[in-house]
Amino acid sequence: MKHDGRTTRTRVEQTPDGRRLVVSRAVSAPARVAWDVLCSVDDWPEWGPSVSAVRGVDGRIEAGSEGEVRVAGVWVPFTIETCDDFRWTWRVAGIPATGHRVSAVGVDRCEVAFEIPLAASPYAVVCAVALRRIERLATATGRRSKQGVERHTGEKDGDEHDDEDQSESGP
Repeated sequence: MKHDGRTTRTRVEQTPDGRRLVVSRAVSAPARVAWDVLCSVDDWPEWGPSVSAVRGVDGRIEAGSEGEVRVAGVWVPFTIETCDDFRWTWRVAGIPATGHRVSAVGVDRCEVAFEIPLAASPYAVVCAVALRRIERLATATGRRSKQGVERHTGEKDGDEHDDEDQSESGP
């Protein structure tokens, strides 16, 4: 990866759903922490500039989850199509929408990316804002006890990294 954590990168690439505009950002947090932020519906209004509320799903999404998001004051139905291997996709109002993915770039660093249908390319601006918010949430989560990651994944990070995570966390 050539970009740093303060840079958002935009490019066209081939995804499992075809050619998409991909907007990504390096985040100084473990991939599982960033993934947790993406999958927790409670966090969606905090990082999604266009989402003010979510209903119909409690906790975390999974493939087949159905609910509604409030966008511009209107409740719009959604269905999570895929949700595995650190990538999830959805349909909003029956239309294929943005894909979301996290790729590990090291123990305590990852890349978070949105895959935008080419016809919706102006949405890249909204995604760039969302990536900065996700970075803030994932970094804050990474500074806290790893209980949140353990609660959602059932796994613990190696104890040898706990002190490192806290001492290297910056503002």
